[in-house]
Amino acid sequence: MQIPQQLLSSLDGLKDYDEKSFLDVHSSGQHVTSLRVNPSKPADVLFGNVEPAPVQTSVPWSRYGRYLDTRPSFTFDPLFHAGCYYVQEASSMFLEQALTQTTDLSKPLRVLDVSAAPGGKSTHLQSLISSDSLLVSNDVIRARANILKDNMIRWGGSNVMVTFNDPGDFSRLESFFDVIVIDAPCSGSGLFRREPDAINEWSEASVRLCSLRQQRILADVYPALKQDGILIYSTCSYSTEEDEDVVDQLTADYDLQSLPIACDPGWGITEVITPRGAHAYRFWPYKLKGEGFFIAAFKKISGAGEPFRKTRKKAATLTAAETARVLAWCQQRDVAFVRHEQTVYAWREEMAYDMNFLLQNLRVIYSGVLVGELKHDKLVPDHALAMSSLAGNNIPRVDLDHASAIRYLQRKDLVISGTATGWHLVCYKGQELGWANILPNRINNYYPKEVRIMKDKE
Repeated sequence: MQIPQQLLSSLDGLKDYDEKSFLDVHSSGQHVTSLRVNPSKPADVLFGNVEPAPVQTSVPWSRYGRYLDTRPSFTFDPLFHAGCYYVQEASSMFLEQALTQTTDLSKPLRVLDVSAAPGGKSTHLQSLISSDSLLVSNDVIRARANILKDNMIRWGGSNVMVTFNDPGDFSRLESFFDVIVIDAPCSGSGLFRREPDAINEWSEASVRLCSLRQQRILADVYPALKQDGILIYSTCSYSTEEDEDVVDQLTADYDLQSLPIACDPGWGITEVITPRGAHAYRFWPYKLKGEGFFIAAFKKISGAGEPFRKTRKKAATLTAAETARVLAWCQQRDVAFVRHEQTVYAWREEMAYDMNFLLQNLRVIYSGVLVGELKHDKLVPDHALAMSSLAGNNIPRVDLDHASAIRYLQRKDLVISGTATGWHLVCYKGQELGWANILPNRINNYYPKEVRIMKDKE
């Protein structure tokens, strides 16, 4: 692996930087495999079908993080598709410490993840905030936002809104958010070990361009953070132009107070103090079990508190008869059912006003839980309902073995004997995978085409 000499020279003199160790770890061929379990979908055993099963150890800075000593085929693990865990780089899980040490998570919060795709940090945030908090997960590119939507649906949260907006669109939501997370687009040098092809894309010009983009994103979203709100900034770059320099620009241009994050010395994380006195944290891959990462947290010490919110129109609701049809599929858990044409969504009642407000001010592609579509006096349930905790306990379930679960996830024909006809939740080891409609002479597989397993075998 040929690390650009310009990058190596730029790192000289940084705290805890050692060029030999840096080069050695990148040429070692070692890869760290880590995942984060979903606390709302606890599985008794992960990788029970793998022999021998990977050994799991804890990521020290995340209660949900796990290292694996080998990398199994996640694609052919039904529990991955059930949303029981998310495969995520361990260093980036330090977001958990940045959030839990700066924010009262017992309170209802409005949280914005600005550059959220494919969903690692958003699924993490959703696991950390309270159920009556609202998470807005955004990506500026529609195709990436669609992947983000699929991952948020798989995770199963009902307090999430997925949007595809330019960061500048959030400036009109003045003082709306309690927490804003910016995992900024960067030159990617921290991921060279995991993504060697990124080396060919790296250049000093790219670093400068990314730094300017990062500063623009921060300027765009800053008005949306309320007074005493928390801003968390991170990159997967080693370059000071994208890290310490941006942090110092933040404290120079905005009324932000840098916040320290306590780290156990055994974690191997490097705390740095920038020239302007801000606290920031670097992850060197030869000092810890993870990739290159940088993070800093701030509190906004001026501005408005609770925002002024005014909606132009109310969300469309259901008739009494339509509500009865929907409730036949759902556990009523303090949700409001709203509709867009024939499509029904479930919003938590305490955040329905906020969701409607955002729906009128942002480009929204998903919100709450998509329950299904009303057709001919019936409800056709959506995959999102199956993946959520809203699906009713009265709905029959069928648990498949591993081979049958893979066939289901490939959207192939199924053979299920001794089961009554009608709609069923298809499960694997008690975890829901999606819907099937069992008819007298066939089974209709309703697993979504866009997320099906495309490969025939491992």
